[in-house]
Amino acid sequence: MFKEFKAFIARGNVLDLAVAVIIGAAFGKIVTSLTDDLIMPVIGKIFGGLDFSSYFVVLGKVPDALVGSSDYAALKKAGVSVFGYGAFITAAVNFLILAFIIFMLIRAVNRLMPRPDEAPAAEPADIALLREIRDELKKKSV
Repeated sequence: MFKEFKAFIARGNVLDLAVAVIIGAAFGKIVTSLTDDLIMPVIGKIFGGLDFSSYFVVLGKVPDALVGSSDYAALKKAGVSVFGYGAFITAAVNFLILAFIIFMLIRAVNRLMPRPDEAPAAEPADIALLREIRDELKKKSV
């Protein structure tokens, strides 16, 4: 089992995947910062607030120390049930930005990569055999 694991790890694809995961995590932090620090404050300003994550609806009982608080993180930490649609919208925008950037990267890579010449698909063996039988039958009947 150890030998199989060693062979699996030694394959280039596993190393490529590990590098991709590490770079993806770092890239995700950049996109999160872009969303949280640049885009969402502008959207929040347009909709009347500077912090978009402050858009939420309290669903549960608020402790006396936090009555009237508009701090989403503090309410969640206190265990208050909140419907945080602002945080969800932020996460959705973050996802859309990340998906769009990945789409653009893949699109650019596909344009740069040489396309293999499309060769006509080889005829399946059973079809070739049937054609040979048909041709032999035609020869015998003529």
